[in-house]
Amino acid sequence: MITVVATVLNEGESIRRLMDSLAAQTRQPDEVVIVDGGSRDNTVAVIEEYAGRLPLRVAAQPGANISQGRNAAVEMARGDIIAITDAGVRLDPDWLQRLVAPLEADPDLQVVSGFFVPDPRTPFEIAMGATVLPRVDEIDPEKFLPSSRSVALRRAAFAAVGGYPEWLDYCEDLIFDFNLRDAFGRFGWAPGAAVYFRPRANLRAFFRQYYRYARGDGKADLWRRRHLIRYLTYLCAGPLLLYLGARHTWWWWALLILGAAAMFQRPYRRLLREYSLRTVIRVGWWVPVIRVTGDIAKMFGYPAGLLWRRRASPPPWRAGKGE
Repeated sequence: MITVVATVLNEGESIRRLMDSLAAQTRQPDEVVIVDGGSRDNTVAVIEEYAGRLPLRVAAQPGANISQGRNAAVEMARGDIIAITDAGVRLDPDWLQRLVAPLEADPDLQVVSGFFVPDPRTPFEIAMGATVLPRVDEIDPEKFLPSSRSVALRRAAFAAVGGYPEWLDYCEDLIFDFNLRDAFGRFGWAPGAAVYFRPRANLRAFFRQYYRYARGDGKADLWRRRHLIRYLTYLCAGPLLLYLGARHTWWWWALLILGAAAMFQRPYRRLLREYSLRTVIRVGWWVPVIRVTGDIAKMFGYPAGLLWRRRASPPPWRAGKGE
């Protein structure tokens, strides 16, 4: 028995994409459990419209964060295999079939990673997707930590790691992944189990998203080295190069340009592989703006998370992970 679970909050404008794509799956789930965190719009009413098309159960958990909502959904689920996705996405028609196939083929396998791809509608969203999201051919399956937009696992594996960390509101799926890796080692890899989602539509929403991600990093004590490198780059190396370039020879500027090229080459390469040169020229100027905005958001969010961690003293978990 296969259960699909998701959590939602104020998704009235976008929830039909998920529900329509669930109803169109080539392999239908035996059960769909959705936990609502206290929506103040018509999210629940829209979901309940699909009760005749899907084996649907909806539960209200007002005030629940995403970890609490997912844990509640799995607790309600009756399936032996749990497929997890998220609100605001559109599932490939073969998503569920491809995601659970490795688990059915290998009784020793406990977890399968799916994948996620951008579904942009505007020039800004095209640039956003290329700047912040990897392509499937850039992924090393041995190291990949799946987003909970697309992952499946056995109920016993979920119980063995205690579910999602309910003390954490963002980056919770990374902690969940680390715990699963420690417990079971190898993850299955199903790149064709794709979910499509729209990148953030403007810089303000993107800044808020990445601020929250970095705050979650600080709360969970994740990626210390990455954040340190970012501070050194923007607060030390960058200003020093600008100062030396203004006072000395051209080669300092050449070094700065080479550094920028290294920083932005991957997004431009993704754009050139996916879109026409005309589109790349039209949207490409957004790439450095998005990258710098995201880095600034992280530089504000990370210390906020560390401050929370110092005050809240959450349970230890890292044991050297997340470096």
